[in-house]
Amino acid sequence: MNVTKVGTKESRIPCCSKGCPQRDSAEHEGYAGVLTDKRITENNNTNANSRESGLLERILNRVNLNEAYKQVKRNKGSHGVDGMKVEHLLQYLKDNGDELVKLVLDGKYRPNPVRRVEIPKDNGKRRTLGIPTAVDRVLQQAITQVLSPIFEPQFAETSYGFRPKRSAHDALRKCREYANQGYTYVVDMDLEKFFDTVNQSKMIELLSRTIKDGRVVSLIHKYLLAGAMNKGKFEETELGLVQGGNISPLCSNVMLNELDRELERRGIRFVRYADDMLLFAKTKRSAQRMLDHILPYIEGKLRLKVNREKTVVAYIGKIKFLGYGFYPSKDGIKLRIHAKSVSKMKARIKELTARSNGLGYERLKLQLKQYITGWTNYFKLADMKKLLKGTDQWLRRRLRMYIWKRWKRVRTRYAMLRKFGNNHNTALKFACTRKGYWRIAKSPILSTTVTDARLKQAGYASFSEHFKTVKV
Repeated sequence: MNVTKVGTKESRIPCCSKGCPQRDSAEHEGYAGVLTDKRITENNNTNANSRESGLLERILNRVNLNEAYKQVKRNKGSHGVDGMKVEHLLQYLKDNGDELVKLVLDGKYRPNPVRRVEIPKDNGKRRTLGIPTAVDRVLQQAITQVLSPIFEPQFAETSYGFRPKRSAHDALRKCREYANQGYTYVVDMDLEKFFDTVNQSKMIELLSRTIKDGRVVSLIHKYLLAGAMNKGKFEETELGLVQGGNISPLCSNVMLNELDRELERRGIRFVRYADDMLLFAKTKRSAQRMLDHILPYIEGKLRLKVNREKTVVAYIGKIKFLGYGFYPSKDGIKLRIHAKSVSKMKARIKELTARSNGLGYERLKLQLKQYITGWTNYFKLADMKKLLKGTDQWLRRRLRMYIWKRWKRVRTRYAMLRKFGNNHNTALKFACTRKGYWRIAKSPILSTTVTDARLKQAGYASFSEHFKTVKV
């Protein structure tokens, strides 16, 4: 599919530094801000006009752009500040693709600011994300597709986040391996608001060591400095990476790879997944010494912030990593589901089976199946048969409560209880009960009418049944 055909210019709005539409409004007519003569020179060592290696041409290659478009389409996602949805992206690129490529090649392209949104975190706080426009997501994805294979050989073996053919499960297996080698004390490192505090000058310096095409470095720098629209107001982004941008994962790995290599140079065993990191030691004292010695490097050389309150030195059985916990057994250190992950799962199940959610039986079945499948697949490395058995009992009680609520009227309850084999007196007695929904859900009458077998036959998923089909 060719997405870079010659197109029209009517949908573009020229932009200048003052009175720019992208600074004045969260919504744009067409795609604003692509015409500008402004260039950014990162430092004295980076020439934005340098064309060494022709890297920018590789990024803007038709095949690479087509693949980037397909990836953005697969990811879907919300619109940016220009209001353009992903489903409208193909037509825009057909109409304006060649002109867009020319602007980038000429150094006149200026990205739009990202749209700020907030999502809730597990601890009750909110995480700030930035959503680039659909067109910017394509260009960022095209950059990432070309640069990732270049940087990949430089990354450490025990770094697992945002890398091809590596996963959180690989990181957890490595943690378990280190623990069973006797490295049972860890530094649970917490980088405070990592994506918000990355020093952009340091970021550009690290990129420039490998990327010799100054035009590519300049383009990335423009994305870092593109700014953000927050509730209709423009905000500068002179610090940090956009959490939500397609190039941010790669940039974060480039930055933290410096820390990885320093840890390797010092002979420290570690496992990193994005900005979550564990350093391993055989004693608590040596773990504390590692922390004391590495802090000046992180905060001085990399200019990152370490959260001193959340960064802890502890026995591995007392920490949480990627939702998992660890515990000692006669066969060594094993993985389990952390209590906080269990609580989060139950909170989600409560949302889905809430008596007033209005999902209906079929949508409830579908959403439960999707959640149970995804959750079980992620936590498949943990020893959890006993946990899942208890969780299923609790889930079935939630379902009985949901069904009892749906029956609602006395005559409906009576009719359904009779249908499931109860005699007149028993059905009438329970149909008229004034007991609460949660209490009646545990009663023998519902347990023997809305049985486990009937729930399974009706299509309600269970954790234990799906876990049997998962390959570890």
